Amino acid sequence: MKLLKLVPENTNIKFLKLRIPFYVMSILLIIASWGLVFTQGLNYGVDFAGGQEITGTFTQSEQAPVAAIRENVTGLGYGEPIVQRFGEDNQVSIRVRLPESAVGDAAAANRIADEIIESVSGEFVDFQRDSVNTVSGKVSGEFWNTAMFALIAAMVAISLYIWIRFEWQFGVGALFALFHDVSLTLGMFALFQLEFSLQIIAAILAIIGYSLNDTIVVYDRIRENLKKFRKMELTALLDLSVNETLARTVMTSLTLLVALVPLLMFGPASLFGLVAAITLGIFVGTYSSVYMAAPILIWLGVDSDSFVPEETLADQQDKKARGEV
Repeated sequence: MKLLKLVPENTNIKFLKLRIPFYVMSILLIIASWGLVFTQGLNYGVDFAGGQEITGTFTQSEQAPVAAIRENVTGLGYGEPIVQRFGEDNQVSIRVRLPESAVGDAAAANRIADEIIESVSGEFVDFQRDSVNTVSGKVSGEFWNTAMFALIAAMVAISLYIWIRFEWQFGVGALFALFHDVSLTLGMFALFQLEFSLQIIAAILAIIGYSLNDTIVVYDRIRENLKKFRKMELTALLDLSVNETLARTVMTSLTLLVALVPLLMFGPASLFGLVAAITLGIFVGTYSSVYMAAPILIWLGVDSDSFVPEETLADQQDKKARGEV
């Protein structure tokens, strides 16, 4: 039985022929994304904006009904709550973002907490409130700073790794591709005002990992071909390398999308932002590996001698002794 091939053998697509228009488009998208972030802002969830946290225990149940609680609290109109098991399986944490009118108003925040407790207790008779706390803006700011530090540290560490493994030009190319992917993801959240929480930071880190993996596969093939085809023009060599890795790239992306698209369409609302971020990341990560990470090597001065070891004095003496000079 013949194996299914999504990409024919010996493809010869001239990817880099359109490298300048695609680069211009990508730079404009990056500028637009950051413009949206700074003008429209991100719709921060409880993790970053602060809010009210209620913890409780289900005295007659072995497990807290997280999905049912989330549906119950969502119906109160305070946005998408964060409902998680907390401590034991029958303990739960409910966090909601406070309306602007209630920020800084302790009495209004307590009324909202009482409303949530009353609603949950009305549906689940064994629910027992344990505590009510306010997540302050200061704590939320610390979450934001830590999350941003994690993203920046991951991107810098990745670039250093690629610099050491390949050449500095490859590290710069990978960093720009990752910056492109993160920027477009943040732009999508600013444009559609999807809730931005710690879940989304995890999704962005996953996107960075996927994009890096794809970029390294392409870079590894470029390095092999630079050693193999010393006299080939660089644009043709980059096209050859991308085409040789195309089957692997397409198969990996489609495999992930087969799992993500049904979850995006039919999954729970609490996971929509996470899945939407990763789904977008698959597309932009694949695109950036081809049209961001590869073409930039031309402008950064990579050539056929990039991976040829420098000739030492001993090598010159050996050549002279063999009569090769």
